[in-house]
Amino acid sequence: MKSDDPLLMILACPIDKGPLLLLDSGDALYNPRLRRRYPIVDGIPQLLPTSGEPGPGNPSDE
Repeated sequence: MKSDDPLLMILACPIDKGPLLLLDSGDALYNPRLRRRYPIVDGIPQLLPTSGEPGPGNPSDE
């Protein structure tokens, strides 16, 4: 997934329904409000509440 992908405009966190950020590495989406990251596997964001994992305090930390 790339930072200019239009899909990023409609994806939302499955927990708080807020917007997500694409991490610089491009392998995960990040919710800075909950500090949770959601992996992107084979180009498909894994946006189930159970697929989220603790993320960095700041998306540029990775």
